[in-house]
Formats: sequence, structure tokens, C-alpha cells
Amino acid sequence: MAKKALGIRPRTDRGADAKPRAGHLDHGRQGKGREARAGSINWPGTLLKGRPRLRQDLLFRLRSRAPHELWLVIVDASASTRRHSALSDAKGLLAQLFDDAYRQRARLALLTASGRAPSWQVQGLKASKDLRHWLDGLGAAGGTPLPQALSEAAQWLEQRQRRLPAEQQRVLLITDGRLKTLPLLQPLNCPTLLLDIERGPIRLGRARELATRLNAAYHHLDL
Repeated sequence: MAKKALGIRPRTDRGADAKPRAGHLDHGRQGKGREARAGSINWPGTLLKGRPRLRQDLLFRLRSRAPHELWLVIVDASASTRRHSALSDAKGLLAQLFDDAYRQRARLALLTASGRAPSWQVQGLKASKDLRHWLDGLGAAGGTPLPQALSEAAQWLEQRQRRLPAEQQRVLLITDGRLKTLPLLQPLNCPTLLLDIERGPIRLGRARELATRLNAAYHHLDL
């Protein structure tokens, strides 16, 4: 289920797990250097060859590392999510997600929506095993400041995207969708998955509509 929830994770590039092989020497002891065709210009290397006159005279920097991943998790922990053990079961999925993030060295941001205002727990830190302690203490209570949480998340992501444009960002929103009225919201500027945890004989079904408004993929906890 955790893997399905994080279908928001990017796929591994083809050949990323290939075994390294020895390079071929090309008139020198260091081997032939690779050259990127676009991106940030390697000015020291370019100027060592002389003043560039044509585009092909430019050298571009190679990306030596894959861009970091950020997983933003927004958890609706309002009182209604206690019904039928909805939040408790979602916590099991979150535990698996935290383990995946730790193994993949992803960065995590956690935002909870309960009571009168949303609250940040973690903002872009490397995933750690300490998150299990926070998860054990996560309970459901109070109202549903989910619209405020989504607004804060959008602003935070926008600022972070300006600072780290290469970062791969994903959002997981966990909610039962039990709002009095659905807010008018703009989609978050990154792949988003809404996990619906509404349970019981009478369901409002607003989480699916919320996913549509956010242009998010939709999945129910029990499916």
C-alpha cells in the first residue's frame, strides 16, 4: 500500500542501477572526459580553451548527483478521522512511507491539520527514524483547518521551488474530506496524491471532489 501511495515517487532512470565499467583512455592518464550538452556553463573549463565564439565552444557542467526528492505529507487529523479507526490505519501506511523515505534518503515535510490551525512538524529535513515517535503520538482531535493547511503548503512549496528548482517534489494528502464546504483551491505545483480515509455507512464523498479540484490522483485507503 505504501508503494501504491507513493506512486508519486519518480521512476528510476534506465541504467541507473547498471554496474560501473572502466573507461577508455584518450591521449592522457585521466581518460576521456564526458561533456553535457546543456545546463549550467562550465566557465573555467570553457575559458581554458580560449574565448568562446560559437555555442559548440561552450562546456556545460555535468550533474554528478541526482536531484533531491522532497515528500510533503499533509495529514488531516481532525476529530472525524477517529471514526472506524481511519487515522489509526493510515498511520500504518505512514510508518511504511517514513521507512521508504529513510532508505531513499529523501527529504520530508509534515503538516498536520487539526484544531484551529495547521501545524508544521518537519520542514524539508532528511527522513529519520525519530519520525516514528512523532507518529506514535499523532492523535485526532478538534476541527479541520485543511483549507489553511493547503494554502500554507502551496506558499511553502512555491518558495522552496524558487530556491531549489531541481528538487523533485511530491505531495501526499491524507484526509476524509469531511468539510462543511469545499474551498476554491489552486492545484499544487507538483504531483499530488489524495488518500481518502473516510469510512462508515454514510459517506459524504467530498475527498474525491477535493482531489479533482487539486488536480490530484485519488485513492481510497481500503482499496
